[in-house]
Amino acid sequence: MTSSKDTIIKVEASDISKDSPRNEINILCFDITPYSQLVQFLFCSAFVFVCYLAYGYYLELIFSGAEVKPVSLYITLIQFLITMMLSFVESLIRNPIKRKVPLRTYAILAALTLGTMSLSNLALSYLNYPTQLIFKSCKLIPVMIGSIIILGKRYGFLDYLAAIIMCIGLTMFTLADSKTSPNFDVVGVLVISLALLCDAIIGNVQEKAMKQFHASNNEVVFYSYAIACGYLLVITGPSGIFVNGFAYCSENAVTMYMNIFLLSVSGYMGLQAVLTLVRICGATVAVTVTTMRKAFSIIISFLLFSKPFVFQYAWSGMLVALAIYLNHYSKKHPHYVPMPLLMCWRYLQSFYQSEYRYLRMKSKIYADTV
Repeated sequence: MTSSKDTIIKVEASDISKDSPRNEINILCFDITPYSQLVQFLFCSAFVFVCYLAYGYYLELIFSGAEVKPVSLYITLIQFLITMMLSFVESLIRNPIKRKVPLRTYAILAALTLGTMSLSNLALSYLNYPTQLIFKSCKLIPVMIGSIIILGKRYGFLDYLAAIIMCIGLTMFTLADSKTSPNFDVVGVLVISLALLCDAIIGNVQEKAMKQFHASNNEVVFYSYAIACGYLLVITGPSGIFVNGFAYCSENAVTMYMNIFLLSVSGYMGLQAVLTLVRICGATVAVTVTTMRKAFSIIISFLLFSKPFVFQYAWSGMLVALAIYLNHYSKKHPHYVPMPLLMCWRYLQSFYQSEYRYLRMKSKIYADTV
């Protein structure tokens, strides 16, 4: 008996030693595995807030001017090149990139990545940054439509309720922006809606590809952005956008390229922090942190960039936040339905069945008499 117990203990210890490298927790090149879960959470949350607040600031600083519209694709090209290089450098430091997903799939992902990023950047020339951020927070709606069509998913009561509340909040926020913002343009709503559509499709395609081929996040980011850079060179070269964009950025080269570099670095680091946060604490905690970050980004945008404010912004934004939480609550309780609605549904079912039986009985009696 003693020897068998000793054997079990030895096997478990060897298993732990084998699994320990797999449980390493990193943000970029920082190893935070030795620290407690609370310290890891605080470290990741600080990364998310600092990086994405900086990302929102530089995004609005670069793309909010009307003069950027003709050259926004050139700036997006530089952003993509920097992101691709960051991904490649990280792969050299950590694990080399080994392509598992077919190039045909990456060609589709690159086109969708180009669509969502370039259109989101262009939308800032027509809309306020808070409105653009609220729209991007509402990707649940096109994601639901895309996943039903592409993946054949089914959704519960809370998901549909969240989508309805999100539509109401989004509509109210957009109406407030149209009344108060001097830069508001309906074209911006169309542009950001197309970006959301690309975002919805890319999420489902990425999920399908990563599950099917077991690809890493770094691989997907590197190949998607690398191929997207090729697309952008083909688009911007013959059209003259590349030359015009280079001339525009050369007017204040150091400041402009530094802003684009900081935009790319902050976005890349923020993405890695969110992925690590999901791994440590789960999706619900990560959504809580990112939603709070978006609220802070909107507040800072109103403080740093002068724009009119009305209370309708606040309560419509709170509706969108409520819809986000309902959506993630539904993932833990996919079959949840409020008891009053469930009772009403059961009553309607029983009423329908009793009426159906009654009509069948009457028709049978009538048939017998005839």
